[in-house]
Amino acid sequence: MRTTIVLARHGRTEWHHGNRYTGSTDLPIDDVGVRQAQQLKDWATGYGPDALWASPMLRARQTIAPTAELLGLTPTLDTRLREVDFGAAEGKMLSELPPAVAKAFQLDPVRDHLPGGEDPVAAADRVREVFDEIGQRHQGQKVLVVAHNTLIRLLVCRVLGLPLNDYRRLLPALGPAALVRFRWQDGTVGLEAYNVPPLRLETLNDI
Repeated sequence: MRTTIVLARHGRTEWHHGNRYTGSTDLPIDDVGVRQAQQLKDWATGYGPDALWASPMLRARQTIAPTAELLGLTPTLDTRLREVDFGAAEGKMLSELPPAVAKAFQLDPVRDHLPGGEDPVAAADRVREVFDEIGQRHQGQKVLVVAHNTLIRLLVCRVLGLPLNDYRRLLPALGPAALVRFRWQDGTVGLEAYNVPPLRLETLNDI
């Protein structure tokens, strides 16, 4: 049976507004992020998810909370949905890193991932694992998952068979609260929509 899985990036935080690497730093969403969480809730009234999953990080929990309250659903929090740890880059912009580190990361963000941070291959493995678990547990249902920018892009590459070290080039943007929609059926995955902006979330209900 087909499972529809929609992943939403969490709402904006102060660091994301400044384009700083947030990763494992547990920041709340800002005022714009709160509005984005409300927009996600408004879209969910039409989508009607049967189940909610989320990263346990504060910004993800705050983003999914209005939807959970509206629908009367308790999100399943799973640590495999947490953001990639960016190590020495946490709280910094790319331009603030040593030039050699920044250049190497831009050329190959997997082989030369940020110093002290999580290996993107390991992150891709854990998110694919939980993604398939969601598909299996909710066969024939619709699921909304709130997670994180880099993690979602790594998942897209992994399930579509794209090189992980090209995730920044092939998927350069995923806006706060933007959605990615997958079709999961017996372990086979199809991508139906990517980076749908918050103000156009209703268009996903027509797919």
